[in-house]
Amino acid sequence: MALMKKLFFLFTLFLGTSLMFGQEDTTVKGVVINATEGVPLESVNIVNINQVKGTTTNARGEFEIKAKATDTLHFSYLGFKSIRVRVTNDWIKFGSSTIELTELAFALEEVVVNEFKLTGFLEVDIQQVPMNTNYRYSISGLQTGYEAGGSSSNAVTRVLGAVFNPADFLHSMFGKQPNEMRKLKKMKQDDEIRTLLANRFDREMLVALLQVDRVDLDEIIRQCNYSKNFIETANDLQILDAISECYEEYKVLSRNRKYGKL
Repeated sequence: MALMKKLFFLFTLFLGTSLMFGQEDTTVKGVVINATEGVPLESVNIVNINQVKGTTTNARGEFEIKAKATDTLHFSYLGFKSIRVRVTNDWIKFGSSTIELTELAFALEEVVVNEFKLTGFLEVDIQQVPMNTNYRYSISGLQTGYEAGGSSSNAVTRVLGAVFNPADFLHSMFGKQPNEMRKLKKMKQDDEIRTLLANRFDREMLVALLQVDRVDLDEIIRQCNYSKNFIETANDLQILDAISECYEEYKVLSRNRKYGKL
């Protein structure tokens, strides 16, 4: 009887170990093509939203990315409609899959360039150059962010008022979505993700990874006291770093308030 129990225990241990290793380090492969022409697409951005892993397709449209069953992959490419694809056991088991992206029809917006009329006199011409009036409010001991510019006399009041207001948007976002906020660290640590974000300005990948609306994403940055100009011109990597920094400031300020340091 004792022998049977030992055999049963060993069998259960072996089975559990096999299942555990079977679920680790699985990857999926595939080819991304143009749905209309059937040709492979190079440099398509692919992100595993669940595991916060990224990659791009090669010259033959091929890719391989770490993923397990039920993970969601986000595919995006300039001029094409982005899609999300759920990873299945069959995909992992049987190999490569073909992903089709559909082209978007879009029109370029008219851009008006205002030409500077220079007079040749430095004192006069310098008045025509727009000055950077953006402020990034800061508190001593915390990071200052990307934006340059002077400090504001009411910086501390504004920052503390924003963070400590119970109905504040930052508190709502950072407090109610800790899982999404924890993804920030993973995103900052993944070189592939950072490379992808550094070349993007559409916020689409950030929205997909953080599971927030575009409007909410912009509002997070605004509530962190970044300027409208920064929100409109920063690349996605800068936005990621700005949100991450703001989240760290929020935690420090909240901890200081808890222990009565502010």
